[in-house]
Amino acid sequence: MAILPTYTQVNREDSQVNFGISRMEAIYDKRKGKIDQPHRHDFYTILLIKSAQGKHIIDFNTYPLEPLTITFIGPGQVHQVIEEKRSEGYSLVFSSDFLAQNNIPIEFIEDLNLFECYGESPPLSLDPHEFTQLSIYTEEIIKLQHSETALKEQAIGALLKLLLIRSNNLCHLPKADPVTQSTGQETFRKFRDLLNKNFSKWHASAEYARALHITPDHLNRVVKSLSGKTAKEHIQSRILTAARRMLYFTNESQKEIAYALGFKEPAHFSAFFKKCAGVSPSHFRSMR
Repeated sequence: MAILPTYTQVNREDSQVNFGISRMEAIYDKRKGKIDQPHRHDFYTILLIKSAQGKHIIDFNTYPLEPLTITFIGPGQVHQVIEEKRSEGYSLVFSSDFLAQNNIPIEFIEDLNLFECYGESPPLSLDPHEFTQLSIYTEEIIKLQHSETALKEQAIGALLKLLLIRSNNLCHLPKADPVTQSTGQETFRKFRDLLNKNFSKWHASAEYARALHITPDHLNRVVKSLSGKTAKEHIQSRILTAARRMLYFTNESQKEIAYALGFKEPAHFSAFFKKCAGVSPSHFRSMR
């Protein structure tokens, strides 16, 4: 089986470049319409689509490739764009270094809830006015990218931040009360950090609550108010995503995967996977 490509540089020809923007039609023409293979990036990707037909697979969830949408792909996510015809729109890519160089804290990105590193990453639908406004930002970024304007990197960073803020304001997540909003973000951020480090060992929300010195009920209230999903759902999504990647892209046995993900018995892993994914691990692996 081919090894899953992982792209570590925003620009494969110049490791010093940490931001890029392209028109989707130019990318399609460069590939001569050839379908891209599943891959992952070590950087952030935004697709702002004006017109398209096809599908976008992100961490084994399939979404229609549709006009007037914007999609956010976080570092580490496996994705594949399958175009049935030439798309029109924009592709923006940027690294954590770009954020740091433009004084955009990584916490700013995390608090937006736009870039899911696992679980559901559906495109955000836009009305024509919203799309036009975001297109104004991207067109201005393209002009700056090809100019010699002073402080152009900072200007691009400012426009990117505006694009992210406006996109976040279009999200239809439940609104947390002001107290939870102001105090819960740090708890939610710490929970996600703990989850990424410990999902293969801690499968219960109580374990994360204990590490955060709060009750499981309080953790669930904060997480659900800020993300729309419970702590348990976040934990299950993280484990399921890791399991899917291992089943699809490695030849490790189901027993090895089960133990690697912290299940005491392979049967427990199989039951978890079938409950969450709707198919058995064996059936999922046969689909690759």
